[in-house]
Amino acid sequence: MANIDLVKAVIELEEDLVISSVNEQLAAGVSAVEILGQLQEGMEGVGKLYEAGDYYLSELIMSAEVFSNAAALLGSALADNGDKKAVGTVILGTVKDDIHDIGKNIVSTILSCNGFKVVDIGVDAPIETFIEAVKTHNPDVVGMFCLLTTAFDVMKETVAAVKATGTKATILVGGGPVDESVATWCAADGYCKNAYDAVEMSKKASGIN
Repeated sequence: MANIDLVKAVIELEEDLVISSVNEQLAAGVSAVEILGQLQEGMEGVGKLYEAGDYYLSELIMSAEVFSNAAALLGSALADNGDKKAVGTVILGTVKDDIHDIGKNIVSTILSCNGFKVVDIGVDAPIETFIEAVKTHNPDVVGMFCLLTTAFDVMKETVAAVKATGTKATILVGGGPVDESVATWCAADGYCKNAYDAVEMSKKASGIN
């Protein structure tokens, strides 16, 4: 029953109940990985409500916060399960000349709760920072964000520079003013309308059905 209660609490954004359930299960000896799975299932439920238009950006932001706070309780316990491999590696960053991070942070949290290793290089990230991260982490996906139309040129330059490294990573772009036409103009491999697009496209890029 605890499983159902925690999933339901996440979906309904009941943070106090989520925290209580996580603490109770940890005290009862339930594994951190199993609890994380319940949190992930709850986030999937939030995603379905968001895609259906029943939840909006505010609920999405709140769900990311609830998940982050609950996952923080699992920190040391999850470290003991370090042999659990990530399903893929994703580099995320907001391009140079743009300091917006809400969308990036939501995507980062939701990718993490779906089992991805996320390397967040922050906001106002220079081309060199993207290149260094690609060479260091050999990612499956590189995600670029911008919320300013004035940053489109930089995004295009960053896409070109990342591709020039020879990486086989899928390059995805997103952000408020970004759409399919911008993605095509930037020569990106795909456009993500929302965080759940990012999850599905990252799964595909990582070879997950």
